[in-house]
Amino acid sequence: GVPPVTSYVESAAGVAAGGRTGLTAVTVGVLFIAAMFFAPLAGMIPAYATAGALIYVAMLMMSGMAHINWDDATDSIPAIVTAIMMPLTFSVADGIALGFITYVALKAGTGKHREISISLWVLCAIFIAKFAFL
Repeated sequence: GVPPVTSYVESAAGVAAGGRTGLTAVTVGVLFIAAMFFAPLAGMIPAYATAGALIYVAMLMMSGMAHINWDDATDSIPAIVTAIMMPLTFSVADGIALGFITYVALKAGTGKHREISISLWVLCAIFIAKFAFL
């Protein structure tokens, strides 16, 4: 199992790459089943051997940071919190959750509460409850 947020992010990445039908999900499912047979082989590869690939993926992910409005602290600080907290918490889901909480707190705290949608308020409340009751 994976956190629902991670599943959503992966799904969004598939849609962004052009997969818009159920056939994409079926193909990925079949490939995951096939990958189960290769899991022991992949387990033989030491963790330090994959560091280069992870750094490359991080570089690709950082290209999205160019689209952030760096002139507005209420937009840039949540992005920074998200990017920093993912590796520090060892969880993509927790990093995204902390980014949402920071975004809503900064927008509300600076009087820009009109920029916060109802769905963001709800997500923020859910994420706060998640962290409060863990």
